[in-house]
Amino acid sequence: MTAVTDRRAELSAALTEVRGRIARACAAAGRPEDAVHLVAVTKTYPASDVVLLAGLGVTDVGENRDQEAAPKAAEVAAAGARPRWHFIGRLQRNKARSVVSYAGVVESVDSERLAVALARAAAGRPEPLEALVQVSIDGDPARGGAAGDDIWRVSDSIAASETLRLGGLMAVAPLGWDPDRAFEQLAVIAERLVKAHPGVTTVSAGMSGDLEAAVRHGATHVRIGTSLLGMRNPLR
Repeated sequence: MTAVTDRRAELSAALTEVRGRIARACAAAGRPEDAVHLVAVTKTYPASDVVLLAGLGVTDVGENRDQEAAPKAAEVAAAGARPRWHFIGRLQRNKARSVVSYAGVVESVDSERLAVALARAAAGRPEPLEALVQVSIDGDPARGGAAGDDIWRVSDSIAASETLRLGGLMAVAPLGWDPDRAFEQLAVIAERLVKAHPGVTTVSAGMSGDLEAAVRHGATHVRIGTSLLGMRNPLR
């Protein structure tokens, strides 16, 4: 087989396993399988992998560095694939215009200033940009995310914008934490957000090592990289 055929077979097998994990986690939590969506995290992997994943039915992909994601998105589009791009990394305000040009979702909005920058950058879009408030579960500023009252200030800022749409929340379980403890806390915050903004639907939580815990506590999106793409030589 050619290298492309080999890689497609690898990704197909991994995708089947990941989807099986999601299905089993949903069943164990008493949730319908279609309640949880897969975001394939393709950072450090080539555009060709994104194209192959799109051909296998993956509709959403995540990236965390604009300098990698912008040219990759253009390459994927040139190949005829149209996944929905999620920007999931820490974002500098001066990169907002670039990110808005290809991303359908920005999951890492953690300040009012960033929300304002994204709102301005999204002014020329045909539809509002979906934005998620990144929550810092442990309050550690080194890893990004809003904590305490800042969560509500950021969410209100997004909701008030005509060019953004408040989709919900995103979080990463802090290092050293039991994932169930982390995602249980996130679920409490999500419940409060829904009461304040009834239109929100997204809780992006859970990665390769802890997706089951995230699903148990209400995640609607899981961000999977290693379990799907494997340990390959990265782009950089």
